[in-house]
Amino acid sequence: MSNQRDYVKVIYNEKDRPFTAYPDQLSRYIFNRYNIELGQKVLDIGCGRGEFLRGFIRCGAQGYGVDRSLTAAALCPDAELRTANLDHEALPYGDNFFDVVFSKSVIEHFYYPEHLMIEIHRVLKPGGLVITLCPDWEFNYRIYHEDYTHRTPFMLSSLRDIQLIHGFNNVKCERFRQLPLLWKSPWMLLVAELARIFVPNFLKKYSKFVRFSKEIMLLSSSNKPLVEVSESIL
Repeated sequence: MSNQRDYVKVIYNEKDRPFTAYPDQLSRYIFNRYNIELGQKVLDIGCGRGEFLRGFIRCGAQGYGVDRSLTAAALCPDAELRTANLDHEALPYGDNFFDVVFSKSVIEHFYYPEHLMIEIHRVLKPGGLVITLCPDWEFNYRIYHEDYTHRTPFMLSSLRDIQLIHGFNNVKCERFRQLPLLWKSPWMLLVAELARIFVPNFLKKYSKFVRFSKEIMLLSSSNKPLVEVSESIL
C-alpha cells in the first residue's frame, strides 16, 4: 500500500504558494493572442489547482482539466475534470474532441513526452491548436531539479522538433518571460534582459521581476493538420 501524498496539495499548498492574479492574466493573454473563440473546448493538461483553467473559463471557454489530483474542483466547479496518470494511461477523452489543448510546466515531467504528444494529437480536432509552456533548460538548468519530478529538459529546438515529429504543423516556438508588464510594453524586454545578466541571483527571492527575467520559459503553438497525410516508404 502506497503512502504517497497528493503532489498538488503538498507542493502547491496555499500557505507556501498563495493564489495570485497571474494565472488569470496569462490565461487571458493566451486566449486573446491565439484568438481562442467563445465556447471552444479547452483542455488544460496537468491542471493542478485549476488557476489557469479557471482563467480560460472566465474568458468564455468550455473548460476541461485532467490531472492525477482533483484539487482543481474547488476552484473550477463548472469544469469537467478527470483524473489520469498520463505516464501510463491515455487521456480520458475521445478522438478529435478539443479545439485547444493547453499545458503549462507539464511536458518536462515525462520520461517519455512522446506519449503525451501522441495523445494530444489524438484528442485534438483537425485544425485544433496546441499551446505548450515549459522551462527553457538553457536558462533554468541550475535550478531545474529543485523539482524532483522534472524528467526531460527542453530547449527551443527540442520543443519544436517533438511537435513536428508527431504530426503537428505551423509550429512556432519562442522564449517567454512570465511578466505581464512585458506583454503590454515590449520595450521593457531590454530592462528584463539587463536584469537577467547583471542582477545577482540571490535577489530573485525578493523581486518577481528579477526572478522571471532570469527564469525564462518556452512558449510554443502548433496545429493538428486539417487533413492527415500518410507517409509511405517506397
